[in-house]
Formats: sequence, C-alpha cells, structure tokens
Amino acid sequence: MATAKAARRPPNKRAAPGKAAGGRYCIKRVYDPPAEDDGLRVLVDRLWPRGLTKEKARIDLWLKEVAPSDELRRRFHGNPAQWDEFVAAYVRELAQEPARAAAEMLRERIRGEPITLLYAARDEAHNNAVALKRWLERKR
Repeated sequence: MATAKAARRPPNKRAAPGKAAGGRYCIKRVYDPPAEDDGLRVLVDRLWPRGLTKEKARIDLWLKEVAPSDELRRRFHGNPAQWDEFVAAYVRELAQEPARAAAEMLRERIRGEPITLLYAARDEAHNNAVALKRWLERKR
C-alpha cells in the first residue's frame, strides 16, 4: 500500500496551458514550484529529494513502492544510453508486488483528478517518472 496518506483535493475545473485536466498524468521535477493545477502531487522516487523540505515540496503522497528498486536505480543512474534497457527492467518491476498495487491505486485515483508524478532527477527526458507515465497511460 501507499507509504503516506494522500490528501483529498477536489478535482480541478480547468487546467493551465501545458498541464492536464482531471483524468491525466503530468510529470514535474519536484524542485519546481507547486502549481494549483497539479492535482494530486505524488513523489515517485525511492529516496527523498536532497535539500527539500516537506513544506516546500507540497507532496500529497510519497509512493516509494512504484519507484525503481535500489539495484535498478543504481545500475542505470545517469546513463541515458541504456534508457531502453532501464525501461524494460522497470516495466518488469511494475508488474510485481508491491509496485503493481501502488500503480493500480494511481490508476483508480486518475479517474477523479489530475495526478502529477514528481521526480528529483536532473535529466528531464530519462527518469523513472517519464517511464512510469508512459506505462500508466498504456495500461488504461
């Protein structure tokens, strides 16, 4: 199950340009300022972001279970040349417990509000939130 309790927020009426309305996943670097239209803000990293306070991050849910394993994270850290291999290994992890149950919870929540998947990596194109978002959208 989830590591932290999720705060209940009403669904947003409209989304700003570039952001998703209810029923969509967005991804955002956790160090970027929170926005009102983020919906449910879910940290999908196994480790807490360095130098960030809980108050500043405004994270509604820290879902460690859906993050890549420590072994997988260490093996591919900072190596975009192995992106496809990382994604394939991560998808295999998402099919197993406890990641499967955590991902299912995200799928249930998306029906009522937008979800912003938060990550700490510097590489905005090659990180677990990008891979997770694509996987969640394909599994709908």
